[in-house]
Amino acid sequence: MSKSEGELGYRPCAGFMLANSEGKVLVGQRIGKQILGSWQMPQGGIDPGEDEETAALRELHEETGIEAKHVEIIARASKAYRYDLPPELQGKVWGGSYRGQEQNWFLGRFLGTDADIDLNAHEHPEFSDYRWVEPEQLPELIVPFKREVYAALVAEFRDLI
Repeated sequence: MSKSEGELGYRPCAGFMLANSEGKVLVGQRIGKQILGSWQMPQGGIDPGEDEETAALRELHEETGIEAKHVEIIARASKAYRYDLPPELQGKVWGGSYRGQEQNWFLGRFLGTDADIDLNAHEHPEFSDYRWVEPEQLPELIVPFKREVYAALVAEFRDLI
């Protein structure tokens, strides 16, 4: 039996805004028909018993192949950010258990080179392509229901990038 929208909670999530030495941020183009054509920063669910920072670094590695040794963590977002899935996706993704995500974001400096990026490092790739973009471009690249979160992250982290 599925839960109603009001009963659905938020999926615990961690994300990583990775900036290079030019002040640009890494985004990947998502694979998957529900989110075709969207670009996003590395992010994903927090495993049971895992802390947010560990989850963010794990997701970064799984989605981009970038190892923790190539990253210097600069900051953690001042709060967790939430977004709701559009009604047509609620009850269909993440086993139908969540109305959206509560995301814990980290900002890091990339210490490696593009040669350290391998989108096929994980058994199930999540990105088909990547690029470095100006932070202000982030809200226009993400799916509409996540734009408010991305705009808030740019505002919070901009001076540190």
